[in-house]
Amino acid sequence: MTPEEVLKLAKENGVKIVDFKFSDLPGTWQHFSVPVHVLSEDLFSEGLPFDGSSVRGFQTINESDMLVIPDANTAFLDPFTNIPTLSLTCDIAHPGRAGSQKPYSRDPRYIARKAEDYLRSTGIADTVFIGPEAEFYIFDNVRYASGDNIQYAEVDSEEAHWNSKGREDARNLGHLMNVKGGYFPVAPSDTYQDLRSEMVMNLETLGITVEAHHHEVGAAGQCEIDYRFGTLLDTADKLLLFKYVIKNTARKYGKSVTFMPKPIYGDNGSGMHTHQSLWKNGQPLFYEEGSYANLSQMARYYIGGVLTHAPSILAIAASSTNSYKRLVPGFEAPVNLVFSQGNRSAAIRIPRTESPKATRVEFRPPDPTANPYLLFSALLMAGLDGIRNEIDPSQYGYGPVDKDLYSMSKEELSEISSVPGSLDESLKALENDHAFLLEGGVFTSDVLEKYVDLKREQADQVRLRPNPIEFSMYYDA
Repeated sequence: MTPEEVLKLAKENGVKIVDFKFSDLPGTWQHFSVPVHVLSEDLFSEGLPFDGSSVRGFQTINESDMLVIPDANTAFLDPFTNIPTLSLTCDIAHPGRAGSQKPYSRDPRYIARKAEDYLRSTGIADTVFIGPEAEFYIFDNVRYASGDNIQYAEVDSEEAHWNSKGREDARNLGHLMNVKGGYFPVAPSDTYQDLRSEMVMNLETLGITVEAHHHEVGAAGQCEIDYRFGTLLDTADKLLLFKYVIKNTARKYGKSVTFMPKPIYGDNGSGMHTHQSLWKNGQPLFYEEGSYANLSQMARYYIGGVLTHAPSILAIAASSTNSYKRLVPGFEAPVNLVFSQGNRSAAIRIPRTESPKATRVEFRPPDPTANPYLLFSALLMAGLDGIRNEIDPSQYGYGPVDKDLYSMSKEELSEISSVPGSLDESLKALENDHAFLLEGGVFTSDVLEKYVDLKREQADQVRLRPNPIEFSMYYDA
């Protein structure tokens, strides 16, 4: 779209409010709205001012004047507002003359743009395609609190096995799933078919092409909706829109969606397996017929870069303390830093395919708490580092390993590197290994330092607070 076409869209649909959305540094959409008469073609170059000091990871109060500059290509009519509303995703800039404003270094969208520009500048490829699979849980009730004298969290799902006796205020019709028994059952066990289908219809209306939807392994309402891969910036934009649509469609029916990696003890966590491939002049670069998994040498080097830098990437890919309750050795979690064909127990899976266009690398440790702009950019930078430095994964002990890693003995696993065991460990790895991210000015030291500070604050909050299970273990000590 052009700005002129956006104004026409607004007029034809009786828009009364324009909503400006942007990502904070941790990766959550923020927004503010204006009456439609404020919208003009000039606004797409001049921007609108806002207070950057109140946004996580942005400015201090003495340097708080910032601009949002809307991207006309991201315009959509918001299906969840009562007042006709046009939504626009924005870039962030320092105030300046129209068209010459300085982009803001901590704007995640700007980092993603620089990553795509850097890829083209290398001559290695001109396009990276990204395909994330963001899993989520649907709950019927959520309660939590953390205060001086109270620490608790409670979630509930009508599908959950713990409701087998029925609630006091309702009958129980059975058809409940066992723990880890949520993969592909039909109705009446799968109660969310229509809700997921409505989510799909909303996504497709807003330009997100969906490929499949289904119940996931987690029995208490875990689901997955897969949408078509795209270029780095576009896919990151769409992931935030995806989360917005999923959450608000569920809320319409009195349900609550969470993308937390591990909201339930003892059942599957929610990941965001991230598929990647490089292309040049319209041709895929990761395919070589007859090689292991039909991978080209470039693809192997790309894998080598991702696995070599995986501990530091995890600070972005698994960006919450809760992430490491999913990434636990000894359980069905992608913690082993090896690659393998068709093997979901490896950190990198190479999906089985004979199609050059479908040949890709799937990095499995990420989860949906990650900022997609930063994650996709970091993965690309790690892969390019592997290509430039010819890091062949087989020479560094990263496989391939074509066996079930979950069934291997401790002795066998001791020969295989693993992801960090906590957010703190990942943040330390990022501090010690980030030069590859600074190449081409894609990330800056300022961004990484602020990001680490923000995440350390979160880790400290968890570390300082008593956990309910500690009362069970130690109250009578």
